[in-house]
Amino acid sequence: MARDPYQELGVSRTATADEIRKAFRKLAKQHHPDANPGDKKAEEKFKQVSAAFDIVGDAEKRKKFDLGQIDADGRETMRGFGGQPGNGPFNAGGFGRGGFHRDEGPEIDLSDLFGGMFGGAQAGGRGPFGGGAAGGFSSRGADIKARLDIDLEDAIKGGKKRVAFSDGRTIDVTIPTGAQEGQTLRLKGQGSPGRGGQGDALIELSIKPHPIYRREGDALVMDLPISIPDAVLGGKVEAPTPDGNVMLNVPKGSNSGQTLRLKGRGMPDAKGKRGDLLAKLVVTLPETVDPDLEKFAQAWRDQKPYTPKRK
Repeated sequence: MARDPYQELGVSRTATADEIRKAFRKLAKQHHPDANPGDKKAEEKFKQVSAAFDIVGDAEKRKKFDLGQIDADGRETMRGFGGQPGNGPFNAGGFGRGGFHRDEGPEIDLSDLFGGMFGGAQAGGRGPFGGGAAGGFSSRGADIKARLDIDLEDAIKGGKKRVAFSDGRTIDVTIPTGAQEGQTLRLKGQGSPGRGGQGDALIELSIKPHPIYRREGDALVMDLPISIPDAVLGGKVEAPTPDGNVMLNVPKGSNSGQTLRLKGRGMPDAKGKRGDLLAKLVVTLPETVDPDLEKFAQAWRDQKPYTPKRK
């Protein structure tokens, strides 16, 4: 059985959620397997603090633990049939008050408790309430949750990622094509074990900021540097897109701030239809100005003064 999760994290039972998170992060960083390669003790400690945080780091589980409804392993504790701790089947709240009823908290297997008394001890046996004697009293294990940061390209095209859970396990996850920010993926049977089967793993997706593209709804926006000759004379320039580089036509006499639209190269919406990619032109000088360009600019300034309009 696991230690008290508060003791495992080194916090008091009155600790705030923020204090619990800080304690977990400190211990997880200290004992993470990547920081302690080959250290079995550190690996085991990492698993223990992760399991502890899975209990008290979740508001609902922490409340249940504090009330004694689950133990340090996250398993439901044994309670009476009347729904109160310690009430047995022959105490108040048991048979004397309307017989059995299912309590939302406990998980009781009648075949374990009474053997063959009700005809349900053997596999396939049927109790007096129809079905197996324990059929209505087994519950599925708890779901576990994790957050997964993914690249923008993976959100568009899909891919595979590995996610780590608080119990120390890692699972390979398939990211669907057109994944959305905040979308939750459900992995059946990958959660905590229970008498009625394992729960599920719930993975919330978060799309990481991109160094080139900015999101505006389903559109992607980027800055596209172009040279002075391309701006003045027009021409073809290479532009990056999430699907690979493309050649883009720059109109003659283009200015910084002018926007070129690449249809269907943006983010997909919930139905999979992709928005556009907007390339904002940025007229850019070379790091070292060419002497001929400098002479031309000086002559142009002297002979044909030009003052841009202020917007």
